[in-house]
Amino acid sequence: MALALAERSELEVHVVHDERVAAFVALGLGLPVSESEPGVPALLLCTSGTATANFLPAVAEAGLSEVPMIVLTADRPEELRGVGAPQTIDQIELYGSHVRWFCDPGVPEASTAGDWRSLAATARNEAVAGPVQLNLPFREPLVGVAAGLPDPIHVDVAVRVDESTDPVPSGVGCRRGVILVGGMSGVDAASVVELRTATGWPVIADPQSGMRHVSDVCAIDALLRVDGFADEYLPDVIVRIGRPSTSKVLAQWTARSDTTLIQVGGPGRIDPSHTVVGVCSMSDLLAAVEPGSHGSDWRDEWRRVDAIAVEAIGSSLLSTEAMTEPTVARTLVDHAPKPALMTVSSSMPIRDVEWYGGRTPLVHSNRGANGIDGVISTALGRALGSRDEPSFLLIGDLAFVHDSNALLGLVRRDVDLRIVVVDNDGGGIFSFLPQSTLLETERFEQLFGTPLGTDVTALAAAHGIASVVATTSGELTEQLVRPGPWVCRVPSSRNENVNVHEEIHAAVASALASS
Repeated sequence: MALALAERSELEVHVVHDERVAAFVALGLGLPVSESEPGVPALLLCTSGTATANFLPAVAEAGLSEVPMIVLTADRPEELRGVGAPQTIDQIELYGSHVRWFCDPGVPEASTAGDWRSLAATARNEAVAGPVQLNLPFREPLVGVAAGLPDPIHVDVAVRVDESTDPVPSGVGCRRGVILVGGMSGVDAASVVELRTATGWPVIADPQSGMRHVSDVCAIDALLRVDGFADEYLPDVIVRIGRPSTSKVLAQWTARSDTTLIQVGGPGRIDPSHTVVGVCSMSDLLAAVEPGSHGSDWRDEWRRVDAIAVEAIGSSLLSTEAMTEPTVARTLVDHAPKPALMTVSSSMPIRDVEWYGGRTPLVHSNRGANGIDGVISTALGRALGSRDEPSFLLIGDLAFVHDSNALLGLVRRDVDLRIVVVDNDGGGIFSFLPQSTLLETERFEQLFGTPLGTDVTALAAAHGIASVVATTSGELTEQLVRPGPWVCRVPSSRNENVNVHEEIHAAVASALASS
C-alpha cells in the first residue's frame, strides 16, 4: 500500500517515524482552512500490530472534532489472525465509536478489483464529518509494482449536512440574550452578524471561532470574575454557536437554570450541564427570531464594559518589564506576522490567548478531547498543508516534551514552523486548581506539578533545530519575525503566574468599580 501511494503523483507523501505523531499530523492536514470551508481527509497508513493502537489518541480527537481522516491499517490475512503470528493484534473495529465507518474488505485479489473504486468512494464520503478505518490485510509477497487504477466511476463527493431538527423556542428574539461563538461551528461570520442585527444581542466570540473581528466582547472571562457582574448581566437567552470556550466561569454562567441555552452548529451535541434546550440550525434560528425589543442599548452596554476591561488588561500587561505567560500570549497575537497559521496547546496557553489575546485571529486548539498530546504534530500537519504562510505554535513545556518525537526530521521538511515554549517546568494549570492549596507542596509537586527538569533548548538542538531563549517581550517580538523552524523558550514561574492572573482580574474589577 505504501508503494502504491508513493507512485501516485497527485498525492504528497509524508514519512513520519512515530505513529502517534503521524496520526496528529494527519489531523492537522485534515483541519478546515476556515470555519466555513470543509477539511480534506488525509490518508493515514501504518503497518499491523501496536502501530495501529498508537493512532487512537488522534482518531479520538478527530472523531470528537469531526475532522475528516481516512485511516488505513495494514493487517495480517485471516489465516494469520489469532494464531500467534508476530506483529498481529485484533484490529477489527479497533477505534470503536471514534470512527464514522469501518470496513475490513479482505485480502485484495484481481477478481475484486471492480469493487475498489466504490470502496474508496464510500470511505471518502463517510469521512466528511470524521475519521473512518479501512483495515487492509495483505498476503506475502509484500513488495510489488503498482499497476494502473481500475476504471474511474462518477461519484458525487458528499457534503456535510446539518441534521439538527430541534424546534427554535418561541419568542426567542423578543428576550434579552447573548451570542457565544466558538470553534468548529460551520457557521460563517455573515450569519452571526445577521443574528446580532436581528436581535440586538452582543456577540462574544472566542479565538477558535475566527470571528473576534465581529465580536462585541473579548474579555468575558475577566468580566464574569467581577463580583455581581454575572448576576447583573445575566441574559434570558444564550445562543451558543459551535463548541464552548475554555473559560470555566463562562461555562458556569451559561449553565444557569434561569437561562435558555440554545446550541447552533458544532461537532455533535455539547451539553455536559444538561441545560441545552435544543440544537437548532442557523437558518431556522434566523427565520424564527423577530427584531429584539431592546434595540442596541443592551449591546452597547456590553461593549462599554468590555472596553473598560480590555483597557485594564492591556495596562496590567504593560505595567511590568517581566515576561509573564499572559504577556507571551498577547505578544504572539499582536506581533506574529500576518497572515499566519496559529496553533495553541490545550491547558493554559489557549486560555491565555482567549482571555488576554484581544482581537485574536483564528487559532486552532485540539479541544475535542482537550488533550495535550500531539500538539506539535498537529501544528506540523497544518504547516505541511499550507506552506504559503508561516505557522506558529504556542505550547507549554510539558506538552512540548510529550510530543517531542514530532521534531524528528523537522529541519528536513519544507515548513516554516515557529514554536514558542512557555517553560514553567511542569503542569502549570494545576497551580490554579484546589490541589495547589489543599495538598502539601511535596505531594502536589509529585502528582500534579510534575517538574520535568528537561532542557527545552537542548532537546531542540538535539534535533538540529535552532533554539533561543526570550526573557522580555521585545526579545520575543524580534524572534517572531524570523523564519522557522525554530524553538523559542520563555522561562516562567508557576507560582508567580497564578499571582499575575489574579492581578489582572483585580485590575479589571477596580476599573469597572470606578467607571
